[in-house]
Amino acid sequence: MSKKGKVLMAMSGGIDSTVAALMLHNEGYEVVGITMKTWDYAGSGVATSKKETGCCNIDSFNDARLAAVQHGFPHFILDIREEFGDFVIDNFVEEYLAGRTPNPCIMCNTHIKWRALLKRADVLGCDYIATGHYAQIHQHSNGRFFVRKGIDETKDQSYVLWGLQQDLLSRTLLPLGTYQKTAIRKMAHDFGYPELAKKSESYEICFVPDNDYRGFLKRRVEGLEEKVAGGKFVDQKGNILGSHKGYPFYTVGQRKGLDIALGKPAFVTQIIPETNTVVLGDEDDLKGSEMKVSGVNWLKYDGINQPMESVIKIRYKDKGAAGLLSTYENGVKVRFYESVKGIAPGQSAVFYEGDDVIGGGIIQRST
Repeated sequence: MSKKGKVLMAMSGGIDSTVAALMLHNEGYEVVGITMKTWDYAGSGVATSKKETGCCNIDSFNDARLAAVQHGFPHFILDIREEFGDFVIDNFVEEYLAGRTPNPCIMCNTHIKWRALLKRADVLGCDYIATGHYAQIHQHSNGRFFVRKGIDETKDQSYVLWGLQQDLLSRTLLPLGTYQKTAIRKMAHDFGYPELAKKSESYEICFVPDNDYRGFLKRRVEGLEEKVAGGKFVDQKGNILGSHKGYPFYTVGQRKGLDIALGKPAFVTQIIPETNTVVLGDEDDLKGSEMKVSGVNWLKYDGINQPMESVIKIRYKDKGAAGLLSTYENGVKVRFYESVKGIAPGQSAVFYEGDDVIGGGIIQRST
């Protein structure tokens, strides 16, 4: 048995998780590779004439297994479609039907993938679980584990890990957090996998491989298109501007694909599912200075007892904006020092202290 311990490594078949697995293997960990099947393309109703990208396709499974076999460590495929579908996909549909904009990858990390990994790690006698995310995990002097940004700012994935709880963080290894992507590409070459460095990276939602979430909703919810057709576009004062295709098919901040001519750019500023209404406005109407966040998971600290300054990110590629956090009965209220654009209910808000994640939650509404 390895002195460093046994680690269950999530391998998607892509460059990041493959290099991470080989790094741990070379460092002396006893590595067990595992590839999780979360979705079945064949039953999705999406045309797959072109080569599938992302996870959950046979090419990715084979690439992950090949790397494991060539380096002498075991590899398994874990079917979690039932676990995944019951929560992540149902939540995805429910959020759009509630007029919000979900982030299924964060929900999957928080509620499915890490739990599935830890459960199997215990069965296999593994001390740790590991992934190829560009982020770091540290332990504070107060004993709590927290996520820190990866040093490659262009690849940092700390935003999508805010939901991981202490028992998960304490046993997670993130080998890539202290490396630039360019270094990982070089390692892929050095390990003898130059094709990985050229492999395209997938940014799609795994169960919406064609990036058409509207089509997915139509296939998933029988009769949805007919039920929501004929809703109204209104302006900020409630004046009717025209008809739309149904509120679930729009997102806050959307500009393209509205199919309405107003003589000036228009943006979705609010969605009101109760009346099948989509509110349009100018770009300035997207700005807000306060929001409420629920379902908060605290990382670095066990909550806050008084208002605290933080930098808050409201989307994955957001640079973040400074503001003040304060608690209320159902979560955290955020007051930005300057107005920010595109606060979308359903998206995640992540609170930072420098590079460290204090916590995060789900945006409920903005004011």
